[in-house]
Amino acid sequence: MIKIFSVTIDMAGQRLDDVLAQLAGVSKGEARRIIDRGGCAVNQTMVRVASRGVKAEDQLAVGFMEQGRFQELVLPPEAIVYQDKDLLAINKPSGIASQRTPYQLKGTLEYWVAEEFVRQGIKEPVRVVHRLDRGTSGLMLFPKHRQAAAWLSELFKKGDIHKRYLALVAGEPAEQRWSADGAIGKLGSARWGIISEGRTALTDFHLLAAADGLTLVEAFPRTGRTHQIRVHLSAADFPIVGDTTYGGVASERLMLHCVGLQFAGRNGQPCSLKALPDSAFIARCGRCWDTALTS
Repeated sequence: MIKIFSVTIDMAGQRLDDVLAQLAGVSKGEARRIIDRGGCAVNQTMVRVASRGVKAEDQLAVGFMEQGRFQELVLPPEAIVYQDKDLLAINKPSGIASQRTPYQLKGTLEYWVAEEFVRQGIKEPVRVVHRLDRGTSGLMLFPKHRQAAAWLSELFKKGDIHKRYLALVAGEPAEQRWSADGAIGKLGSARWGIISEGRTALTDFHLLAAADGLTLVEAFPRTGRTHQIRVHLSAADFPIVGDTTYGGVASERLMLHCVGLQFAGRNGQPCSLKALPDSAFIARCGRCWDTALTS
C-alpha cells in the first residue's frame, strides 16, 4: 500500500525519520526501516538517508509492506552462473523481486547486483532489461554497461534469446508436445488472461515426467508476455503448483524456474547458460524429478 503525506510548516527542518513516524503513525524504528529498504520517496525521488532534513510542503510517498514480508537478500558466490565483460548471469531465488518496487530497493535482486558491481569496481547503474516474477526462480541477465544493455534489450525484443523453463503442474497432459497461442491481456491489477483483444503469445511445451498426479514440463516461451507460461498452462487446465493466482494448489513456492538461456554473445560466439532450481523445487517434484533425470 502506498500513502502520500505532505510535510507541514511546523515540521520543516526536522529529520525525515521523525517526520515519517509522525505522519504515518509508526515507531521511529519502523520509519527508519522503511527508509532503509527504499520505501520512502521525497518529491518523487527515493531517499534512504533517515537524517535528511525536510521542507514544508515536501511530498512523501511511503510504501507499506505486509508484516514480515521484507527479507535481506544474501546470495552465495555460485548464484553468479556466468559473467564476462558485458554481462552478469544470476540464478534468482524464488520469492525475491527482480527489481525495485515502490515498497523497497534493498532486498531485491537489483540491489544485490548493484552491490556486486561495487565489489567488482563497476561504476555503472544496474539496468534491468528483463524480469522474472517474484515467485519465479532462475536465470536473469544484467548488462555491465550501456552498450551491453542496448544489445541485450534488442536480443529480447527480437526473440533471439531462447528461454527454457521447468514447471510442475497438476494433472497429466495427453500429449507429449503441444503449443499454446492464446492472446494475453490484462484482467486486473496483477492478473492476466487469454482475451481476444490481447497481445499475440506463443509457448511450446514438452512433457518430461509424470507421477503421483503431477507432471514436470518444459516450457519454451516464443514471446515475452507477462505471466505467459502461467496463463497458458492454467488455460489448459494444468495450473502450476503454487500458483494460487491461476488456480494452482498451494505450495512452499511457485513451481516455475528458468533453467536455460541460449543466445549469441557480442563476439558472435554461442552462449548457453543453465541454472538448476533450488532444493525446495526438486523436493516438491518428487518422483517426477527422478524420472526426468533418468529418461
